[in-house]
Amino acid sequence: MDSISVTSTIFKQAGAENTDTTLQLAYQRATHLGIKTCIVASSSGKTAVRATEILKDLTIIAVTHSYGFKSPNFQELDEENRKKILAANGHILTCQHALGGVNRAIRKKFGTYQVDEIIAYTLRLFCQGIKVIAEISMMAADAGYVQTGIPIIGIAGSGEGADTAAIIIPTNSQTFFDLNICEIICFPSPKHPVYTKSYI
Repeated sequence: MDSISVTSTIFKQAGAENTDTTLQLAYQRATHLGIKTCIVASSSGKTAVRATEILKDLTIIAVTHSYGFKSPNFQELDEENRKKILAANGHILTCQHALGGVNRAIRKKFGTYQVDEIIAYTLRLFCQGIKVIAEISMMAADAGYVQTGIPIIGIAGSGEGADTAAIIIPTNSQTFFDLNICEIICFPSPKHPVYTKSYI
């Protein structure tokens, strides 16, 4: 049987302190495989700006929170960061979240979880970043920023910064089950038994 050997980096802790390492690992893998596009979850824009600095040869697509995500009519993307991303030839996508929206309104109003949020919680079994990478890849495909069926790098984190990177083949949200998470480059696993010694 043919096989390849791939190494995943596991961070002891989730969080923004892993941002530069995550971006560097993603860049190394993208360069090795010839991947040209990277989608980056970035609410304030800080992580996306850093991505334009480290992943210089790649097309960077910063995916923000939608307007109103934090409070009515409010956009979290900092205006200075927006200018820096665009000046570095990056792209910015702001739209409704693929695993949120109207179904989230039903949960908030009636206390009943819908299918999309169950999917989100299932993806979080890996970590928050994997859920976000799957989500933003669909958002980017739906908006025409990436092509379906062509591998890209996805980068996300756990609140702020970046701690997760993966190679993903995007699909549209209406064909969710065609989504393919090919390779997890790095992710946080604070409960990994090597760190917790819980197996002894």
